Amino acid sequence: MPDILHRIGVTSSPDAVYTALTTIDGLASWWTEDTAGDSEVGGVIRFRFLPGGFDMKVLEAKPAERVVWEVVDGPEEWIGTQVRFELEQEGDFTVVLFRHQGWREPVEFMYHCSTKWATFLMSLKKVLETGEGDPAPRDVRISNWH
Repeated sequence: MPDILHRIGVTSSPDAVYTALTTIDGLASWWTEDTAGDSEVGGVIRFRFLPGGFDMKVLEAKPAERVVWEVVDGPEEWIGTQVRFELEQEGDFTVVLFRHQGWREPVEFMYHCSTKWATFLMSLKKVLETGEGDPAPRDVRISNWH
């Protein structure tokens, strides 16, 4: 099965990155302003965008190290996939190793999602380094799929 993989370095602590990945306000600051739900392990977070959205069940949240979600509702291609953030301290940087894993096949929507994940990871970097991200609906529009 193909996966989407990205790596970014953020000049912020692993604790700050972890907070941005595990709190509703943190997630709304870089991914989509329309974020709600329960961000504790076992809870479901709802992320909404102009064309629709995703519901993620929190499978794992290990402070300053790892966050793992499973997609439980959204586009058919996403259901059952997992989104994973691994955090590593490297000097002044927290390295975020991102993986959206478990795609059944590399359909065109996967190409789109790979680019969008990259723009949102840059939004995560930006919010942690400057205090202001580019979450939806203020994100970079790359196609008619948003």
